[in-house]
Amino acid sequence: MARELGFIEGMERDILTRRRKALWRPFCRAVREYRLIEPGDRIAVCVSGGKDSMLLAVLMRMLQRHFEVPFEAVNLVMDPGYAPEHRRQIEDNARRLGIDPVIIESDVFEAAAAQDARPCFMCARMRRGCLYRHARALGCNKLALGHHFDDVTETTLMAMLYGGQIQAMPPMLAARNFPGLRLIRPMYAIRERDIVAWRDDFGLEFLQCACRVTRKRTDSRRQYVKELLRNLDADHPKVSQNIFNSVHTVQLDTLVGWKHRGVAHTFLENLEDD
Repeated sequence: MARELGFIEGMERDILTRRRKALWRPFCRAVREYRLIEPGDRIAVCVSGGKDSMLLAVLMRMLQRHFEVPFEAVNLVMDPGYAPEHRRQIEDNARRLGIDPVIIESDVFEAAAAQDARPCFMCARMRRGCLYRHARALGCNKLALGHHFDDVTETTLMAMLYGGQIQAMPPMLAARNFPGLRLIRPMYAIRERDIVAWRDDFGLEFLQCACRVTRKRTDSRRQYVKELLRNLDADHPKVSQNIFNSVHTVQLDTLVGWKHRGVAHTFLENLEDD
């Protein structure tokens, strides 16, 4: 008689079989294609409490067993000032998924809420800095975030529509103020719809938004762009994939202007007569 699998073991088996094409393959492909993990890496896996970061922690644990490259991972939860029920929800989900995180206490929410202008920008900046500092204190050389395919396409389109620039979300970048520390995005090629399906099929309920500022807002540029892409994909199914592909195949010879390492350039520099 076949042995009955426990919740965690059954979920991991499901990811390797039924969800192999949707979750496991794109995860492993991104790690290999973008060379996100190298031998001897010690990676801080940032777990915010949402569906994306929780799945990231599960996939990273599985990767340690199945990947040919040896690396270490530590799960890092930063509490920016969650309400007790939100903190409890994160801890309960971590136990259910077999995630044992290091929890950092902070007052980021309070400090960001005190800002009259751009509180979301300040919150994100302070949270990132806090995570970088603690990752370094734990001996990590990389920090893994749960950004996925849809984050990439939405951010790219938002930069054009609202920022007037062509700017992507790279799968790996060096921390500007923390030399020797890199940020990686192993879920870069995973679609959000497949993360939602995983969550719902296993009856999981994750933290949505615990921010005291943004949860009061009724407008959201990102939500607008998300719905815009959803409508475009309904009529033309390759739109999101084409946006994703476009940041991999930039035709530099056709651009009017660009910046490289902070220095502005123009097409006039390389203009040649036929």
